[in-house]
Amino acid sequence: MDTVGFARHDHDVCIETGLAAVEAQCAEAGLQLTPVRRRVLEILMQRHAAMGAYDILDILREEGLGAQPPVAYRALDFLTTHGFVHRIERLNAFVACTHPGARHAPTFLICRSCSAVAEACAAPPVAEIRSAAAELGFAIEKVAIEAEGLCPACRTGVAPCA
Repeated sequence: MDTVGFARHDHDVCIETGLAAVEAQCAEAGLQLTPVRRRVLEILMQRHAAMGAYDILDILREEGLGAQPPVAYRALDFLTTHGFVHRIERLNAFVACTHPGARHAPTFLICRSCSAVAEACAAPPVAEIRSAAAELGFAIEKVAIEAEGLCPACRTGVAPCA
């Protein structure tokens, strides 16, 4: 068992289920999940942590999948465009979506101590934001909320079980 966000789970099943969901969505939408795109997604799913593009590129380089920044950035652009990966603005990093295929506005809980990131659903605040925008005639295209605080492990000083 590993941790995802701040909760323990079966990591192998998590990766397998997540990849299967993304592959099915790509097949249904006629999108091409190239080997590099798939590997970038796997890397993010395996780490369950926000990673910078250059951290991902280092792994791709070691595996012989590309050495130039555009390789990682193109894959990340595809994955974020289709909602398989989210960009964490505060950390200038990326994290695999924990709800692939679901139309949602993610809320990220970011630990200011260890930089762990959990994706949560926060429908009421998003609904209020959309309502306020509509009243002003503003058309929202994307919503992501980032909240900073302390994860359970940092709050208690006890490392999560691995």
